[in-house]
Amino acid sequence: MTDGSHREALYEAFAGAETDVEDQIDRGLSIAREYLGLPVGVLTRVAEGTQRIEQVSGSDDTLWPGATCSIEESYCRRTVETDGSLAVGRSSGSPAIPDAAAEAFGFETYVGATVTVEDAVYGTVCFFDTDEKVGGFTEAERLFVELLARLVGSALERRAHEQRLRERNARLERERERFEGIADASFDILFRVGLGGEFTYVSSAVERVLGYDPEDLVGRQFATVIADAALDEAMAGYAAVLEGEATEALELEFVGADGEGVVLEVNATPITDEGSVVGVQGVGRDVTPRRERERELRLKTRAMDEATIGITIADGQDPDTPLVYANEGFERLTGHDTETMLGRNCRFLQGEATDDDAVARLREGVAAGAPVSTELVNYRADGTPFWNQVRINPVHDADGDVAHYLGFQTDVTERKRTDQLVRLLNRVLRHNLRNEMNVVLGVASHLRSGAAGGTDDPALDPASAGERIADTAERVVALSERARELERYARTERDPGRLDPATLLSEVASGYREQYPAATVEVSVETDYRICAGRELRRAVAELVENGLKHDPADPRVRVTARTTTATGFETDGSAETGSGADESPDGAGTDVAPDGGAWVELTVDDDGPGIDETEAAVVERGAEGPLEHGSGLGLWLVNWVVTRYGGSCQVDGCDDGTTVTVRLPAIDDETSIDEVVRRPTVLFR
Repeated sequence: MTDGSHREALYEAFAGAETDVEDQIDRGLSIAREYLGLPVGVLTRVAEGTQRIEQVSGSDDTLWPGATCSIEESYCRRTVETDGSLAVGRSSGSPAIPDAAAEAFGFETYVGATVTVEDAVYGTVCFFDTDEKVGGFTEAERLFVELLARLVGSALERRAHEQRLRERNARLERERERFEGIADASFDILFRVGLGGEFTYVSSAVERVLGYDPEDLVGRQFATVIADAALDEAMAGYAAVLEGEATEALELEFVGADGEGVVLEVNATPITDEGSVVGVQGVGRDVTPRRERERELRLKTRAMDEATIGITIADGQDPDTPLVYANEGFERLTGHDTETMLGRNCRFLQGEATDDDAVARLREGVAAGAPVSTELVNYRADGTPFWNQVRINPVHDADGDVAHYLGFQTDVTERKRTDQLVRLLNRVLRHNLRNEMNVVLGVASHLRSGAAGGTDDPALDPASAGERIADTAERVVALSERARELERYARTERDPGRLDPATLLSEVASGYREQYPAATVEVSVETDYRICAGRELRRAVAELVENGLKHDPADPRVRVTARTTTATGFETDGSAETGSGADESPDGAGTDVAPDGGAWVELTVDDDGPGIDETEAAVVERGAEGPLEHGSGLGLWLVNWVVTRYGGSCQVDGCDDGTTVTVRLPAIDDETSIDEVVRRPTVLFR
């Protein structure tokens, strides 16, 4: 393909407005890789000093969507400061490429250009190769990359504009649905009137208050139901609203279906679309006293919340403070139906891992009639534990007594997992660094003594001592890199999708067959399902395969199998295991069948090595942090972290004849949406 044909292909890739922008960019990156003869191309986004990889074209284990790094430590540091493109044929020693970037990723060849969206820097398109590009890049090649950057920026601008239009339309539709939903639940009459004075919507309350069928009023002039004496005032108020002014507490006499007059207090506001008034919406309230019904309305309105958090109201007059209201968010959070929760105290969410001190803080706050907040482990209806942030506020009546308690519940499991993991890794690094440095100091002390007084001990030979120091340093560096990798995964946003087991396992196996020519890596896929998890699962599977190969250096053999199962957890038989929680009851008992009847994909990695160390296997025991004090098993902890992040479970069985690691994750077919299958993160620490 010639230079001109590559350009033509590039323009064609971005020509169709109906084509998904991600597909256009992926095609553009692929064309540019072919034209430049480089194996890897990426689209990055730069914001607040951080560079995030958005899309990757080509295969490279060091780059994947969602990965982040500081812009100051990236290849693109100078690119975003350049109007055109930046091309480096040899990164080593180049002032344009930070040493940290070259050391972390190992690319010698780099060429990139800045992507701008709406006159602001969005990120970069850039291409890499581990080999040096002799002779550097031609002007035509650099211009080609700049052209791709402009086309990508235009496509992203178009997508952003279309997204704003969709969000605007969706917002208007939500407002309309919310308005009508509230209206039908309200004791007051909610209405909408068009620019011609006709009703476009009337809530069902009009039948109770005025005796009219709501559907019969739609399309009818609102003036026909206004008493003659109030018509002029009503028309003046209507005209004022069309001019953009709100009308409040306007009392008008309406004529009911039976001919009797009913006085309503009307509040009306203009309906606008992009700054133009397109109608009137309002509320008509019967001023006849309905204090009891209004009190109930205020109570329910107080509990309304469009957020995803759970909201509950408990009876403050009952010593047991039973629930009298729970919103849909609380149902989604806990998995319990409202009917089964009302009349019960929220303690039914507690289980074996619930902290007694946290429960006591809540109890003391309620007893004192004061606001209280805490975080504790609760359990869903299927037995799944989760970290719950609970905030309780008393609601007082007219006499100042606590009538109800308003509760807000938020799932903070992901944050707690990350915070606790980071603290754990810091503790591991501090512990091991101290121990290893003691080794170095000891060797240094022996060398100093030998230099001063002489020694015949061959262990104190400078070469042997140097080798021991080097081995110690390598262990510290390896542990640090593994801990950083695990922390990076923990801080990367969770992004569940559909992963094809055949593709996933084949890619991993292919990479290790090349790395270990004497090894046998077998792959068997016995399922038609996809796996509902994030792309970081590939790294977890690679870790398991690599463990099997490294532990048997002579003639390693690893078999990786994917199959479908309905079992979600593992029997507690003394082997190392951790469950997704979906198979646990609140008292810790396990079952073998998914409570929702869903399918799971089971990945099994078998090796014929000498068996895994008990200390390493213990890292996947539920809540067992102790072995990590010695830094052992961080690789398996990475596997456990990734799997449990998507609600899965992991089991390690080791013996003298080899090791079997079994991972189970939610299965998904092509017809089911990800939202229907995706599971919440597992409580990793308790």
